[in-house]
Parts: sequence; C-alpha cells; structure tokens
Amino acid sequence: MRVSAAIVLLIALAVLLVPPLAQLDQQAVDLSAKLLPPSWAHPFGTDDVGRDLLLRCVYGLRVSLLVGLVAALVASVLGTAVGAAAGALGGWTDRLVMRAVDTLSSIPHLLLGIFIVAMFRPGVWPVVVSVAVTHWLSTARIVRAEVLSLRGRPYVDAAISGGASRWRVAVRHLVPGVLPQAGLAAVLMVPHAMWHESALSFLGLGLPAHQASLGNLVQSARGSLLAGDWWPTLFPGLLLIIPTLAIAGLAGAWRDRQNPRRRSELSL
Repeated sequence: MRVSAAIVLLIALAVLLVPPLAQLDQQAVDLSAKLLPPSWAHPFGTDDVGRDLLLRCVYGLRVSLLVGLVAALVASVLGTAVGAAAGALGGWTDRLVMRAVDTLSSIPHLLLGIFIVAMFRPGVWPVVVSVAVTHWLSTARIVRAEVLSLRGRPYVDAAISGGASRWRVAVRHLVPGVLPQAGLAAVLMVPHAMWHESALSFLGLGLPAHQASLGNLVQSARGSLLAGDWWPTLFPGLLLIIPTLAIAGLAGAWRDRQNPRRRSELSL
C-alpha cells in the first residue's frame, strides 16, 4: 500500500508541478534532435519531430488523468443514483431498470463509446461523455446489490415500521451505506477510463492528434517502433500501466479495510 500511495503521490506532483516549473513548450519542434535515445538532456528521448518525450508524457498523463477522474466521477454518480433507486423502490421499477442495464451491458462498451464520440468533434469532453455513459452500469449493479442487502437489516425494518417513507429510508439509511462501495468502484474506474480514452485516441477518435495524451503518443509512435526506436512507445505505455497498478493497489487496501473478515480469510 505504501508503494502504491508513493507512486500515486509522485504522479500527482509530476502532473501538477512539472509543466509550470519546466517553462518549456511541449509542442516545440526541433528536427535536428528527432528520435534521440534517452539521455541526461532528454531522459525519455525525443519523438519523430524532436519534441522532448518526458514533457510530452507528463502533459499526456495529465490529460488522461483528467479524463479518467471526471468520467469516473460522473459515471459513479449516475450509477449510484440508478442502482440506489432500483434497489430502494423494488418491484416493477427494479425489474425495468435492471433490464435496461442488462440491455446496455450487452453492447461492447468500446463500440458504444466509438459511436458516441463519432457524433462530436474530437475533444476532451466528448471522450468524457463517452466513457461516463458506458461505464456507469457496473456501479449501478454493485450499488443495487448492496441496497438489497441493506434492506434486510434490522434498523431498516425498524425505520419502516416506525412510519418512515421510502425516500427517508433511502436517504438516511440506504445511500450512506452504499457510499463506501460506490467510492471503491469510482477509484477502480479511473484507470479503466484512462485506458478507454487511450484506446479511442489510438484509433483516432478521441482527442485531436496535436493534443498530448497517452493514447495519441502511442499512436504517433507506431512508425518509430517499426523502425526500431522503442522509447516513443515504451514510456507512454509505462505511464498507463504504472498508475493502473498503483491505483489497484490502493483500492485493494481500501477494500480489505472495509471488509476485515475477507482479509482474515485470505490470510489463513
């Protein structure tokens, strides 16, 4: 957990501090320095038009993290609202909502995301909308299952017997009980959203080609990789993999803290 937390902190400091402190133009082209291997002057090397790859990767990671965080937040709020409503109301409302969720889940989310971004000009917000709209379904299922579990608790039965309305029971007892699970789902959704954005940008349907994102950097480095220049592909790829593993480590520690019984069972 400490290693994961240190990596996440380092990434946050890099995306917040490097661009203003570097005072360099990440779009500056220097054809005399194109495809230089990693060195002290350029720790990540340079790309095919001589731009510093370290600075480009930091800018790309910042954009990908922004998309991941905003999309995960929107998807988590939407999924929590839908799942809590379905679980709290029950009956035909629950069946209707969950059949709609099952129907949408049957569509590959990358295919649905491509369809959504294709309706807009390339940019950050179409990608955010695409990721959020296609990723709230799992959160809705998790929250609904947790609400159904909480509905059988004695204190919920006591509130209902005391004359509390469904709205009051949901707001005072059910929603607070599912927030830890919804928060965990949101944390795990951040790296997934980053990979989704990278896939869309790699296909040329996400962010504009001139804007640095991890997907755009990998896509633009394909020709260099075929020519034997490995660094323009390696470092953006690592900046996708390392945050994913770090966030997954933090989420695992959070999950074990929420459920001590599961942790003790795993240690046996």
